[in-house]
Amino acid sequence: MKTVLFACVHNAGRSQMAAAWFNAMADPARARAVSAGTEPGPRVHPEVLAAMAEEGIDLSAVEPQRLTEELASQAALLVTMGCGEACPVVPGLRRDDWPLEDPKGKPVERVREIRDEVRARVAELVAREGWAAAGTD
Repeated sequence: MKTVLFACVHNAGRSQMAAAWFNAMADPARARAVSAGTEPGPRVHPEVLAAMAEEGIDLSAVEPQRLTEELASQAALLVTMGCGEACPVVPGLRRDDWPLEDPKGKPVERVREIRDEVRARVAELVAREGWAAAGTD
């Protein structure tokens, strides 16, 4: 089983959405996602909770966690979203960067747009790697 690590600064928005979408779309026998941040916030942003709840995904019990080299070393792929140089470099780890806007404090309409862009990117990743769960095509 492969682990994909989604990382952003506060682990309270983009990376949480990406990990939730990934785990909803991917075959859990093939791949799973975790998320972390370089400077974890105290909780997932309320606007992100609301936007994901609209899609039937409850992030209310999720707590941001720190991105460590140990966590990164367990991943097959690291997808960064705005943490730049603060994200750890792990030799041999595949890495991709998704330039996504931080949803913190944005109007709900913009948060929905970011959520939908994250979903599209995750769907493309899952399909490209052959990790899709049955019935999620």
